[in-house]
Amino acid sequence: MRDNNFILNFAPMQVRLDTYLWAIRMFKSRTIATTAIKSGKVKLNDAIVKSSHYVKIGEIFIINIGSVNKKIVEAVELINKRKEYELVKNCYIDLSPKIEKEQKMENMFFNINIQQEKGSGRPTKKNRRDLGKQGGWF
Repeated sequence: MRDNNFILNFAPMQVRLDTYLWAIRMFKSRTIATTAIKSGKVKLNDAIVKSSHYVKIGEIFIINIGSVNKKIVEAVELINKRKEYELVKNCYIDLSPKIEKEQKMENMFFNINIQQEKGSGRPTKKNRRDLGKQGGWF
């Protein structure tokens, strides 16, 4: 009789790219991972790959997140099931450069181009029209 625990703990031989990126928690769902791969946001050594590509240990993937941020991930261990983060973090190496805190803060908030005195309250309809002519109001 076989030991079922041995079979469950055995590492998979082949894992699809969309499944791998979902399992290591780069994307919230496998569908989102597939869509990102098809749209060219995930590259293998600067080459576009398909979501059906089988991941090999040592491959480096570049994932574009947003317009500025990039994640560079190297596959260390194959995994095809989504598990808790503590177990998954050993399956890849994050090679992406650190983002400075100041760069994050610039991109997070809307830049206000309207100068208004403190305590003056909300602009009136006439003030909004005048600001619109200057390119300041929405």
